[in-house]
Amino acid sequence: MTRLSVLLLCLLLGFNLEGGAQNATSILDKAASAYENSNGLKAYFTMQTRSDVQKVSESFDGTIDIKGDKFVLKTPDMITWFDGTTQWSYVERNEEVNVSTPTGEELQTTNPALLLRSYKKGFSATLKGESTAPNGKAAYDIELTPKKKSDIIRVELQIEKFSGLPASIAVFAKNGLSNTIRIGKMETGVNQPDSFFVFNEKDYPDAEIVDLR
Repeated sequence: MTRLSVLLLCLLLGFNLEGGAQNATSILDKAASAYENSNGLKAYFTMQTRSDVQKVSESFDGTIDIKGDKFVLKTPDMITWFDGTTQWSYVERNEEVNVSTPTGEELQTTNPALLLRSYKKGFSATLKGESTAPNGKAAYDIELTPKKKSDIIRVELQIEKFSGLPASIAVFAKNGLSNTIRIGKMETGVNQPDSFFVFNEKDYPDAEIVDLR
């Protein structure tokens, strides 16, 4: 499962290209700093996945625990652990665990916090304006576009003005798929032990492990 990210909105303030990019960079730098200083965080979110080609969409709630490069993502039908190198994805309906070593781009769609840490390497940032986030807080609207050819067309972010943390993230792909994540609640200072981010076979004794590495 490689999905997670989100949002929209158009030009509310008349920034020129140079000024808009500079302001967007400073906002994202603050967001990256807020993430780095969070001492581990837990986010409760709603994700919507939409296919423009098939004209279908689905929505579900989930949680994600993040510490550094590590994360645990829980959705109604799947749990994903990532310890910084290896990823385990447990699908409950067929009692199967897929083990893989995800690419950097795959991780960005699964763990959107990574975009905040590495956006300068692969994206150009533009401040599009300001808006009210789904949680009712004032936010900046920022658009990221890839510097090189990529499966991702653009990423739209809402960054809370006060906390500097993301309120929503939307990732739009060339194949017509879009993943939108709206964060309802975020807790900082949730410093889970490293073992929390590793799949424990003892907890799932009946699961079939499929090594895709």
